[in-house]
Amino acid sequence: MSQHRGKIVLIAFGYSSCQAVCPTTLATFAEARRRLGPAAAEVQVIYVTVDPERDDSAHLKEYLGTFDGTFIGGTGTPEQLAAVRKVYGISAEKVPAGDTYSYSHSSFTYLIDRAGRIRALMPYGHPPQDYVHDLNILLKE
Repeated sequence: MSQHRGKIVLIAFGYSSCQAVCPTTLATFAEARRRLGPAAAEVQVIYVTVDPERDDSAHLKEYLGTFDGTFIGGTGTPEQLAAVRKVYGISAEKVPAGDTYSYSHSSFTYLIDRAGRIRALMPYGHPPQDYVHDLNILLKE
């Protein structure tokens, strides 16, 4: 996060194999950035995986690039990711499904200001214009 001081950061948690919530969230972020126009350069999306078994850095980069090439993926060991989730109060539980699995996880987005402070928490389901509204407020500070 310290590498992104001076920018507004949207940070969310999910995984690339998610079929509904995660791709919807990422598409919403991408649309919000498009609507910001040139100001989007001051907004960084960071998407942290809850599934390090399938989401290595190369896979996350490719997956996130389908939404917006500027999105950054975060991965690591299960222990490292658990520590990050703890900081943000994110729950994630592996759910077996036959010979595969999915995750049940928190789907909040954190809006972090240029100084690295959490300024807002947005629950899942908000449209791009809500993000644009809040991001514009933070961008003007």
